[in-house]
Amino acid sequence: MVESRGSSGADLSALRIDERARNNGNAGRGRGRLIGAVIAAVLVVVAAAVAVRGRTPVVELAAARPAGDPRTTALLNASGYVTPRRRATVAAKITARVVDVYVDEGMEVTEGQLLARLDDSDAQRRLAAAQTQRDATAAQIPSLEVNLANADREMRRQQDLERDGVASVQALDLARTGADSLRAQIVAAREQVKAADAQIAVARQDLENCTVRAPFSGIVVSKDAQRGEMVSPVSAGGGFTRTGIATIVDMTSLEVEVDVNEAYIARVTSGQRVTATLDAYPDWQIPCRVRTVIPTADRQKATVKVRISFDKLDPRILPDMGVKVAFLGDQQPLGQAAAGVLVPREAVREGEGKPVVFLYRDGVVERRAVSLGAPAGNDVEVTAGLAPGDQVVVKGPDVLHDGERVKVK
Repeated sequence: MVESRGSSGADLSALRIDERARNNGNAGRGRGRLIGAVIAAVLVVVAAAVAVRGRTPVVELAAARPAGDPRTTALLNASGYVTPRRRATVAAKITARVVDVYVDEGMEVTEGQLLARLDDSDAQRRLAAAQTQRDATAAQIPSLEVNLANADREMRRQQDLERDGVASVQALDLARTGADSLRAQIVAAREQVKAADAQIAVARQDLENCTVRAPFSGIVVSKDAQRGEMVSPVSAGGGFTRTGIATIVDMTSLEVEVDVNEAYIARVTSGQRVTATLDAYPDWQIPCRVRTVIPTADRQKATVKVRISFDKLDPRILPDMGVKVAFLGDQQPLGQAAAGVLVPREAVREGEGKPVVFLYRDGVVERRAVSLGAPAGNDVEVTAGLAPGDQVVVKGPDVLHDGERVKVK
């Protein structure tokens, strides 16, 4: 029995796992997890790189300017707007309904040109009534003149009879009074005719007021009324009554209006040379001069208004355009030739230990090595490698490649 138990109860210690084998298995599983994590990270990085590579970089550009640009050495810089000295919203002198409007935005008009016609039916009737009244009064004068001639003859007869002692003095006085009365009636009738003529003139002026004409030559920049609307010289009837027909600008009177901080107004003098740059044409420098400094200050903004005249007008200059101006000193020669160009410092990068810029052309950037000169404020001079007007990248990804396609912000 003892042997039976011994034979059936084998040594179970042989089934135990060796401690070294157990440690080796745990290490293998750890290494597997680590390798899996590394592979997953690599896949994420590769996917991100593919996504970034498939996305077109967005960049900001700036134009290279001549190194002799007078704006870089200006005594003072300011910004403002193009404004006309002569600008008028043409309105009617009477309240009436618009019958026709003969102009539209952008049309050139000359002084006295017909802009619109108003309903003149009432004025026509008033004119006809005044003319009828004048004609009726004038028609009485011939009858009075006939009666006066007869009264004069009667007075002469009474004078003869009174001289012969046949007629009395009283009869002569009555005849003289009748003739004088007729003369007075004729004078009154003629004065009434003059008054009627004055009424006709008023009626004709009312009729003329039904036509709206251009006060000066210029261009229509706004059409403010349409056919069928009511217009009035004063605001009446809420939003249903217009106060203007059209707005006209004299394009020969365009100038620049800027606000200069009163702390720097001493740098501005009448006749001073100025360079103006329109926001719409940043590479176009327009020579100007200070026309006048308005002799008053704005106490809330602490500025003084300055008006600047263009040396020569151009069709590209339009009213209300934004403009930046640089007030120049007498020592700065306008239009001086420059050996290099100026670009923002952000445009210059390091490439293989040399300064480079990325030139933008037709949606593609080109890597170009440049030679640098002296810094100028926030800009730096490029003595070789760029020409005035070249577009260079100033903001964008840290890494750009030659020939890479980009989008402009």
